[in-house]
Amino acid sequence: MSFDLLVSVSLVYVGLLFVIAYWAERRALRGGVRWLRSPLVYTLSLSIYCTAWTFYGAVGYASRSGLEFLTIYIGPTLVLIGWWWCLRKLVRIGRSQRITSIADLISSRYGKSALLGGMVTVIAVVGTTPYLALQLQSVTLSFGVFAEGTPGSFPVPDQRATAIWVAGGMAVFAILFGTRNVDANERHHGVVTAIALEALVKLFALLAVGSFIVWGVAGGIGEVAARINASPLAEIPLDRSRWLALIFVSGAAILVLPRMFQVLVVENEDERHLATASWAFPLYLAAMSVFVIPIAAVGMSELPSWANPDLFVLTLPLAHGHDMLALLAFLGGFSSATSMVIVAAIALATMISNHIVLPLWLSLRAEAPGNLRAVLLTSRRLSIAGVLALGYVYYVWSGGGRELAAIGFVSFTGVVQVMPAAVGGIFWRGATRIGAAAGVSLGAAVWAYTLFLPSFGEGVVFSAATFADGPFGIGWLRPHALFGIEGLDPVVHSVIWSMAVNCAGFLLGSIASFPTPVERLQGAQFVNVFDYSRGPRGWSQSKAEAEDLLIMAQRILGPREAQDLFAAEARIQGKAGFLPDTTPDFLDRLERELAGSVGAATAHAMIGQIAIGTTVSVEDLMAVADEAAQIMEHSIQLQAKSEELSRTARQLREANQKLTELSVQKDSFLGQISHELRTPMTSIRAFSEILMDSEGMEAQERQRFAAIIHDEAQRLTRLLDALLDLSVLEHGQASLNRESVRLRDVIARALAATGSINPDRGLAVRRDTLDEDILICTDTDRLAQVFINIIANARKYCDAAEPQLRIAVQRRGGKVSVDFIDNGSGIPVQSQSVIFEKFCRLSDQSAAGSAGLGLAICREIMQKLGGAITYLPGQGGAAFRVTLPVESAEKAA
Repeated sequence: MSFDLLVSVSLVYVGLLFVIAYWAERRALRGGVRWLRSPLVYTLSLSIYCTAWTFYGAVGYASRSGLEFLTIYIGPTLVLIGWWWCLRKLVRIGRSQRITSIADLISSRYGKSALLGGMVTVIAVVGTTPYLALQLQSVTLSFGVFAEGTPGSFPVPDQRATAIWVAGGMAVFAILFGTRNVDANERHHGVVTAIALEALVKLFALLAVGSFIVWGVAGGIGEVAARINASPLAEIPLDRSRWLALIFVSGAAILVLPRMFQVLVVENEDERHLATASWAFPLYLAAMSVFVIPIAAVGMSELPSWANPDLFVLTLPLAHGHDMLALLAFLGGFSSATSMVIVAAIALATMISNHIVLPLWLSLRAEAPGNLRAVLLTSRRLSIAGVLALGYVYYVWSGGGRELAAIGFVSFTGVVQVMPAAVGGIFWRGATRIGAAAGVSLGAAVWAYTLFLPSFGEGVVFSAATFADGPFGIGWLRPHALFGIEGLDPVVHSVIWSMAVNCAGFLLGSIASFPTPVERLQGAQFVNVFDYSRGPRGWSQSKAEAEDLLIMAQRILGPREAQDLFAAEARIQGKAGFLPDTTPDFLDRLERELAGSVGAATAHAMIGQIAIGTTVSVEDLMAVADEAAQIMEHSIQLQAKSEELSRTARQLREANQKLTELSVQKDSFLGQISHELRTPMTSIRAFSEILMDSEGMEAQERQRFAAIIHDEAQRLTRLLDALLDLSVLEHGQASLNRESVRLRDVIARALAATGSINPDRGLAVRRDTLDEDILICTDTDRLAQVFINIIANARKYCDAAEPQLRIAVQRRGGKVSVDFIDNGSGIPVQSQSVIFEKFCRLSDQSAAGSAGLGLAICREIMQKLGGAITYLPGQGGAAFRVTLPVESAEKAA
């Protein structure tokens, strides 16, 4: 195959990625194409874990170590399936705290420490550098495979020059689509979509090559199994210590690798996507690994012994004359490398600009720069170029000839040094900044000494004598045999010592120190992220002017975004058209918005420069913020306790007052019941005795006495019916006869039934029958009973000179409300809370008449009908609102 053709295809492929990324970015801005935010795209974006190490290096790893290559897949699988709850917590924290990177997570958790964020950034950059070199090496080697066949057309015979071109192209892509916006928390839909496409390309390419080798070269599964058994793969022993160590670092890497944290947490659109990824991504990993052993076994039997096993995926198709399949394999490896490099460069650039460049800038300047937005974008673009330059330097210094898997584990072991601080911080509130800094720094130092620096080989950093005898001849300090422990694999040795020292420093440092107020607040929000109620995070009454904050925000967020933020806050505060007050809530919200662009620690320091009124270094600003946070925390606690005591005292007073009123009403009720029962019974007894003893009484007189007995009996019956009715309703024994009826008909029926009550008073009724033309499904008799009671009370107790009753009906969604409002003096405020109690009667308790059961019965009836009856204060007179559902009637109609 012509090398020129290979370069042309590569350029076309990169151009296709550009077009797809640009299209996805534009569609996302317009809110279109929902599948861009689907769990499928999210799951495929996680495939950046499968870099050139897994595409090329897994086969070479299997050729040298047998099934040990599975450790790089088992670790992430165990985390996705078994630690799904931990991933969900990370995503929730990332969304609630606007986390932009793994460094931002740790910095924000431990009191927004700029120093700790910078430490994690340096470790992440150094730890990722070997991995970047791995990608450059894989792409360069794959170009070299094709160039060997056509040496005359190879434009850059030096592989280092090829690596420069590859690194430059990746840097351009990452800059174009990774630094378009200053908000690092904003999703990069274009990049994520391109990565999802590359995930499909590399999976399809590896499956195609594997299928060809199994069925096209070996002749079937049986033949492949025979070749595996006959190959050295079957005799490679199992090293349990390496398995455990490599599973650990692989699983930890998926949590804390900058590129994995970027797609797993920062780019997450919906927390529910994790549920899909927890099973779909392990399946993807399984598909990527299914042909690794067959390719390794066939390659060892088909190709010369000097052939590079890392390139079997390419060289096997070429050896059998399938150039197009080899080209597809090349694109798969190219996709694996480019996707990792692009996302890693974006993540690292964000960390460098937020946690190194800006803190240094702020510490050297008394005022914010005039155009901080430009500074941010420039620093991120330069950081992307610098990160890829570091990868190239490592590639050159390490010689570019090491096995891909060995380079990958060097990187993994370095980056996982931040895991104790990250994972411990989201589960242990007692973790402190001192402990995190101690653990991270000690673990990274041990890793650098035992694995990273030795990876350059003898004579580059460490001499051969240092490897053999230790520095200055101190044998127990040998890089691969600390404290005289020999015989361990270098990776296992480094993992054990670095993580042991790391965890010890983290635990002892946290136990020996005490968290600052900001750390305690952040710790509570991180550990209890699912149920913690956020509040102001340390901003007391500040000296900040809204104009100064707006100027600063415009420089970072952009004029439109900043002005929209301030305008929205002003509307919330009821100051539309003006600048908002700089309340603690607003400062907290502004800090969170700025944190998405410049990181949590830097955002806190920048607001502190204005809010606290100082122009000192970031470290001093953080100390002032800690002191302000401590005062605020104690003030909040005291205020919360005071408010809680006030609420409790108020509730007790209200309950005591209500109980007192109910006790009085109960006594009055019992006296009233006795009076109401005794009065008619006395009349009935007296007049019945007269009738019995007066034989010569005239018929007219006898009829009058009998009528009195009849009226008193009816009165007694009504009282007993009311008591029985209330008892039935309270015990849920009442049956309802629902039917569809017009609301105006029920109101008209109630008005007609009460027309004979106090007819001499002439109550004027105002109503709108058009508003009342609403179909309801209810118990007509029971609803009429409620209306009759309310109207009858208005006729009895409205004390206006010209009494009026206004009936207003209003439809609200699936409810209809009927308001009965008279023009009397109304019900006293102190009595409004008890008028629906069955012991309540506001009129003269000694007078004969009602026993105060009417409104209590109305309340029970409305509850049974699915509605409510309430008293409306402030209407000028007595006002009651009856609320009814109407949807069921309309559906029935």
